[in-house]
Amino acid sequence: MDRLFKILETIDGRGYKAYKEIKGKYRFEDLTLFIDHVQGDPFATPSRLRVRVSQSFARFDRTLFSNRSRKTALEDYLVRVFSQSIKKYSKGIRGTGKSGLIYIDCGKQEIMERTAVIVNDDFVEARFYLGLPARGRRVLGIQCRNIISEEIIKTALSSLFFRSLDSKDLNRFIDVSEDQDHLRSQLEAKSLVAFIANGSILPRRSGISDLPLSASKAVAFTSPPQLEVSLETIHSGTVRGMGIPQGVTIIIGGGFHGKSTLLSAIERGIYNHIPGDGRDRSVSIDSCVKIRAEEGRSVQKVNISSFISNLPLDKNTEKFSTSNASGSTSQAANIIEALECRAGLLLLDEDTSATNFLIRDTVMQKVVPKEKEPITPFIDQVRNIYEELGTSSILVMGGSGDYFDVADTVIMMDNYTPVLATARAKDAISSFRDKRARESGKTFGRITERCPVPSSIDPYRGKRVKVKSRGLDHIIFGSLDIDLSAVEQITDTSQVNTISDIILHALRMRYINGTNTIMQILDLVFEDIRKNGLDILSGREEGHPGSYAACRKFEAAAAINRIRSLQVKQK
Repeated sequence: MDRLFKILETIDGRGYKAYKEIKGKYRFEDLTLFIDHVQGDPFATPSRLRVRVSQSFARFDRTLFSNRSRKTALEDYLVRVFSQSIKKYSKGIRGTGKSGLIYIDCGKQEIMERTAVIVNDDFVEARFYLGLPARGRRVLGIQCRNIISEEIIKTALSSLFFRSLDSKDLNRFIDVSEDQDHLRSQLEAKSLVAFIANGSILPRRSGISDLPLSASKAVAFTSPPQLEVSLETIHSGTVRGMGIPQGVTIIIGGGFHGKSTLLSAIERGIYNHIPGDGRDRSVSIDSCVKIRAEEGRSVQKVNISSFISNLPLDKNTEKFSTSNASGSTSQAANIIEALECRAGLLLLDEDTSATNFLIRDTVMQKVVPKEKEPITPFIDQVRNIYEELGTSSILVMGGSGDYFDVADTVIMMDNYTPVLATARAKDAISSFRDKRARESGKTFGRITERCPVPSSIDPYRGKRVKVKSRGLDHIIFGSLDIDLSAVEQITDTSQVNTISDIILHALRMRYINGTNTIMQILDLVFEDIRKNGLDILSGREEGHPGSYAACRKFEAAAAINRIRSLQVKQK
C-alpha cells in the first residue's frame, strides 16, 4: 500500500502514460489490490482492478457456496452489494473523461453466473473498473490515492466481508435462488414445461421497466383448479401453482387481459429472479426458446422444407439461403435453428409472428389452392413437432380459433386470471361443419444440421481482431454487425460480451473446423466453461474478464446464425 501511494505521489502532474507504473499487486491490511490493466487515456475504457480478500478474513461459511446454485447466488448477491457500496462511497466522475468513475458489472432482476465476483474456498474477489483521474492528460496522482484509500477500500470492506453483510438478507437471497433451481428440476418428471406459483406478480411497471408492478395495482396470479400442481422447495416447503403440461398449449383472451404477460413470464422463467421480483417462484424448462418473425435477417442453408416448399423459380428450401428473409421464411428458419439446438419448448406470440406462417383459414384455402401456396402453416406442423421431436409449444392467440383443433390445453386469461378453457374450445371448434383442411403430411421432416465454414467467420478488421458488444442488441464482429434484437431471451449486456467471446473462443480452439455442427461446437465450448469457468473465454494475458454473464447455447447459436458472412455445409 505504501509503495502504491508513493508511486502515485511521485507521478502526480506527469503525462497520463505515467500511470503504467502502478500496474501490479499491492497488499493492504486485510485485502490485496490488483491493478491488472491501466488505460492509456482518460477517455479510454477504464482500468481493470481486482480486490481479493482471503477467506481467513472474509469468513464466508462453506454452506453458502456448497453447490453451483448457491455459489452463483452468493456471487450475484455480493456484486449487488459491491455496486451499492460504490454508490455510497464514490464521488463519481471528476476531472477529464472518465476520471474517478468506479463501476462493477451488476445484474438487474435476474440472478445469473457472472465473472464480476468470484468466491471459492481460498478467497473472495471483486473485479471492477476505475477511470484513473486526470486533468487534461495529466495524472492526478493524489486524487487517485484518495479514491483508492477512501472509496475503493471502504467499498470492499463493506461488501466482501461476511461480518459487514446482513446475514438474514444474504441467506434469503441464496435460498430463494436455490428454490427456483429446485422447482425447475422437477418439471420434466412431472411432464410439465412451466410452473407459475400462486401469488406471483407477473405484470411489469412499464414497457421499459422490468420491475414488478406494485402489489396494489397488480392482480396476483392464481392457478385454475384443474391445472394446479404442488412442487417442493428446499427452504420454503410446498408451493402450489399452475403447471403447464407438455404438448401444445394455447393462451387466449381479450386484449389487455394478460396473455402476453403470461408468455413473457414463461419466457423469462429460464432465469432465477431476485426476491421480491414477483416471478421468483415461476420457472420454465431450460430449453425454452422464444420464436418470432425477423424480417431482413440472413439465413444460410437452413432446411425449412417442413414449412416452405415449391417456391417460385424453383428456389431450394432444403438449403434455403437469403440475405433478406421475409416474415414467414425468417420465422421458419428461427424454429428450425432452435430445433437444431434441441429446443424442448417453443414460445410464439401472434403479435410478433408472420400471420401467413401461423394460419391459413378455410376461406383462404378455398380461394388459394394448396398447390399455389408454398407455406405449410405452423398449425399443421405443431403436433408433428411435439409427437416426433418431443418439443412442446405455447402460443398466444387472439385471432384464430382454428388452433383449438390441435391444442392439448387452452388457457383463457380473464383480467390477468387464467381459466382452463380446453373443453369449451374443443366444443366450439367441433361445431364447425366446414373445417380447414390440414396441409401437412403425417411427419414433420428431417432436421438437417449444419457445419460452419471457419473462413466465413472473420473477427479481423484490418490486422486486428475487432470484436465488441454494443448494448443488448449488437455485436461488432470484424467488419460485420451481428443483430441480436430479435433474440428476446438475452436480458443482460454482459451476456452479449459472453456470446461474442464464445465465437472467438470457438475459432481460437478450432472447434469451428468445417466438420463440427453448430451444436457440436457449442458443446465443446460449454464443456470448457464447465471445467474452467467463464474466464476461459477471455484469452487475455492481462486483466480480468469482469464483464461476462452466463448465456445458453440457444443464444450463442442465434448469434452464429446471424453472421451475415456465414457459410455452412449441411451434415
